[in-house]
Amino acid sequence: MAADMIDILVLPGDGIGPEITAATLAVLRAAAGERLAFTEMAIGEASLAAEGSTLPDAVMTAIPRADGVVLGPVSHYSYPAGQPNPSAALRTGFNLYANVRPCRSRPGLSLLRDPMDLVIVRENTEGFYADRSMYMGPGEFMPDPDSAFAIRKITAPAVRRVARSACEIAMTRRKRLTAVHKANVLKLTDGLFLREVRAVAADYPEIELDEVIVDAAAALLIRDPGRFDVMVTTNMFGDILSDEASELSGSLGLGGSINAGDDICVAQAQHGSAPDIAGQGIANPTSLILSAAMLLDWLGRRRADAALREAAARIEAAVEAILGDPAQRTRDVGGPLGTTDFAVAVVGELA
Repeated sequence: MAADMIDILVLPGDGIGPEITAATLAVLRAAAGERLAFTEMAIGEASLAAEGSTLPDAVMTAIPRADGVVLGPVSHYSYPAGQPNPSAALRTGFNLYANVRPCRSRPGLSLLRDPMDLVIVRENTEGFYADRSMYMGPGEFMPDPDSAFAIRKITAPAVRRVARSACEIAMTRRKRLTAVHKANVLKLTDGLFLREVRAVAADYPEIELDEVIVDAAAALLIRDPGRFDVMVTTNMFGDILSDEASELSGSLGLGGSINAGDDICVAQAQHGSAPDIAGQGIANPTSLILSAAMLLDWLGRRRADAALREAAARIEAAVEAILGDPAQRTRDVGGPLGTTDFAVAVVGELA
């Protein structure tokens, strides 16, 4: 393979995953096809049926060998007991510590009075998530049938690395960073989070840092979204706030998302596998398309490769142009198009 080729590992996933993945690959080929080589492997229900595992060892071996990964949504709630959730396993197994989710409002789609243009950077490997808080065993336990407890894990190294990622993003934007927390109640864990964010932000004197309690942040996203530029927060707070921001800006199906570590990046749609509409050709592929564009931009920045970054920008511009025309939107956001037709429209715009 030529040195300048980019090897993308494609994991279509469950439900609508194969449909929106096919649409995404069509767009990637149109934008940068001569540079991209795709290798597809099964995960989730498909690999469970074929190999007895929702995340085969061969997939985990292939991920660090690839230049990037496109991950379709998975139906992990329906997996048999003991089968891994591929999304969570990739995040923890490869230290994909930064979940990056831009949220931008669009005319005719946003529920907001004022425009939104922000990025939420969410710590991805610990926090309140029971599958990410222990070395062995679950992070939840029941000492008796009527009592249940959960462990929250916050560590200084994890906070520092996600805070640095957020600062790097803020330096490319309006140089404003908001640390979202609940230190008034979670004094130790969120106290540690704030301590480390402040220390990292001090290395970026051009950045203006402010701190907002999570419930106030949820309200301000509605009342005053222009207040925010880049937000950094812990795992569960970021999960909830990014879903809220995406819905306010138009739909959960319209926002891109990457899970990035030091050396590996996984493009992943913000939404789930929607098995109720799988196979009908009506799923909106926008989120995964924009996520794949973010992956190209991540690769372009790391490699100082202007062509990859230009391809990412062209995809984003094409998607925005298509979404700007109500007659070219998918059904979930008031348009007439199905999955394939939307991809065809984006490819046409690219051309």
